[in-house]
Amino acid sequence: MGPHRSPPSRPGTLETAPGVAACSPAPTPGSAGHRLSRRLTEAGFVHAFFTRTGGVSAPPFDALSFSVGVGDSEAAVRENRRRAAAVLGIADDRLFYVSQVHGADTQLITDQDHPADLVHKVGDIVVTRTAGVACGVRTADCVPLLIADPLSGSVAAVHSGWKGTLLDVARAGAIALSASAADRARFVAAIGPCISACCFEVGEEVATALAAAPGGSADVLSWGPPSQRARLSGRTEPTRRVDLRTIVRNQLIQAGLSADHIDDVPGCTVCEPRELHSFRRDGARSGRLLSAIVCRG
Repeated sequence: MGPHRSPPSRPGTLETAPGVAACSPAPTPGSAGHRLSRRLTEAGFVHAFFTRTGGVSAPPFDALSFSVGVGDSEAAVRENRRRAAAVLGIADDRLFYVSQVHGADTQLITDQDHPADLVHKVGDIVVTRTAGVACGVRTADCVPLLIADPLSGSVAAVHSGWKGTLLDVARAGAIALSASAADRARFVAAIGPCISACCFEVGEEVATALAAAPGGSADVLSWGPPSQRARLSGRTEPTRRVDLRTIVRNQLIQAGLSADHIDDVPGCTVCEPRELHSFRRDGARSGRLLSAIVCRG
């Protein structure tokens, strides 16, 4: 792999259209809040599951949010990106994410790409083999997944909402790094903060579909008291809950990853309003979290 070359900066907005205990660094003034995976850190990969703290976005998106499309200002998102890139130790023009559509398509990033272009391309898997480039996904309840190959240094960021989970997008993300199951046995991965089983209330049709999805089983289903939203619709009996995190973990194992190479970074987006954005909790007033990992080369 040749030396990394950053393309010249270009004018234009970055967006104009809508297992193992984790450790977190101590916050510093002006620093973007984030959580870390011990597995990825031990494997030498710079990464972060960013929280909503340490940014400049005004309410209701305060403070660290990464989407103009939800109504945040371009200037605030630009500064939030700069702060995230600083945590990752890269230039802002080396941090990439795309327009997510709850599918399983992949965008491969090279050193000829620019974030202002890539943010308009569709995909839910972002992959790079270029050293110093960071792949990211944005979430507000969906599962953020970071995967890395310790041998090649290649990385992938995967966005797995319930629709993407039905499509086995976690497995697709692992395969995007290597078509060889033998290679995937050495991969390390981390599942970040997302809506947890305590709060992921769904109808019976969605629950049944997720239990039957790749990586699903009856064990991922549970019952819980009806949420306020369910009570407003007249429900008084228990409602279905689904454990998306476990399904995604199982999909990675089915893709060939070792169970002890998969880290769970704690956090329920719905339960932590001070730390995490949640569409389920806040609706249109929700910002977007960023999860990103840097290719080691």
